[in-house]
Amino acid sequence: MPLLTHESIDPVGELGTWHITEPESFFIEKLALLPAEKDYIATLKGRRKLEWLAGRYLLHYMSGRAVRGACIKDEHGKPYLIDSPYQISISHSREMASVIAAPFSVGIDIQKLVAKIERIAHKFMRPCELDSLHPATRLEHLHVYWGAKEALYKAYGRRELDFIKHIRIEPFAYDLNQGFCSGKIQKGDFRAYYQIWYERRADFILVWAREV
Repeated sequence: MPLLTHESIDPVGELGTWHITEPESFFIEKLALLPAEKDYIATLKGRRKLEWLAGRYLLHYMSGRAVRGACIKDEHGKPYLIDSPYQISISHSREMASVIAAPFSVGIDIQKLVAKIERIAHKFMRPCELDSLHPATRLEHLHVYWGAKEALYKAYGRRELDFIKHIRIEPFAYDLNQGFCSGKIQKGDFRAYYQIWYERRADFILVWAREV
């Protein structure tokens, strides 16, 4: 099985990544899908369906349970586990899936490095964040900012956040293999602060965040 990592996070929680090489049938046979899940994946096609299945299977694999716990979405579309104190976040990109689970607000994002992120940088980067980029690592650094804001968006879980106006990452210098930064969500009277970690894994950038 192509499980790449399954590790503990501080102070408590779990993080996992999976390299997707299996066909859809592998995951469908191992997941006791709920009727609502079956209806949902019927709307998905090709790679999106496979990635969705892999993410749910990784979540179940990490739990260590013999019987899968139901994973459904709330009224805002945020996935959660029934009868569990753990909050979860799931991400997938191409042949990679990632999951984080902890008893507090968390978010995760994994993205394959692609040059086209430059075309949308103006939609999610603040001027001070752009000023922190270095030409030699600009592409990777942009993906960390994007992943950090995606992770905070998922942790918030109620949509309607503007990546420039409401999600702010403290400008930081990019470390080549892995590093740390911080960020916050600020919208109206709501404020939340997060610690953020990132790693480059082959041609992917993995970012995860927890509320502090």
